[in-house]
Amino acid sequence: MSKTCPITGKNTKTAGGYSNRVRATKFNPTGTKRRKANLQKKRIFVPEIGKSMVLTISTKAIKTINKNGAFATLKKAGLIK
Repeated sequence: MSKTCPITGKNTKTAGGYSNRVRATKFNPTGTKRRKANLQKKRIFVPEIGKSMVLTISTKAIKTINKNGAFATLKKAGLIK
């Protein structure tokens, strides 16, 4: 499974860890954590070409497809010629 969304470009990020002790003392370095993108496997039907595709995309990309349409979004991302 890919770790990057082909439509939005979202991927994993490193961010600071945060512990409950920080709330009390305002200082407790906990290192960094790997934050993963919310990627989902989604089957998308494209009526213009009459095919369905299975893609691993972010949830934001799912909302973009619902708003702009599957064909326009996938064409802009370069997944359809």
